Amino acid sequence: MEQDNAPTVYILIGRAWREKSEDRGPGTAVNVVLGAPDDDGAVRRTLEALGENGFVEAELDKIGILTDVPEEEPFLQAYRDAMEGKMAVIAFTD
Repeated sequence: MEQDNAPTVYILIGRAWREKSEDRGPGTAVNVVLGAPDDDGAVRRTLEALGENGFVEAELDKIGILTDVPEEEPFLQAYRDAMEGKMAVIAFTD
């Protein structure tokens, strides 16, 4: 795979909720790894993917670009998927 044609791989970190509520609790910690042309596209696609996965609200705290291949799972596979045009939604539950 040529690096010149490689997508920019973003990671977005935040929390998401499956129900709307004033007292919604801490929610579910989420990391989303995807390829996108820019920050705005990454945020938009992330919110759409969270909605498709049953989340009705989300707060995204951080956005970054993965410049190195992660060494640990589940991020290694998520990075590989993003390089192939797929998206990974990683939800951390207690």
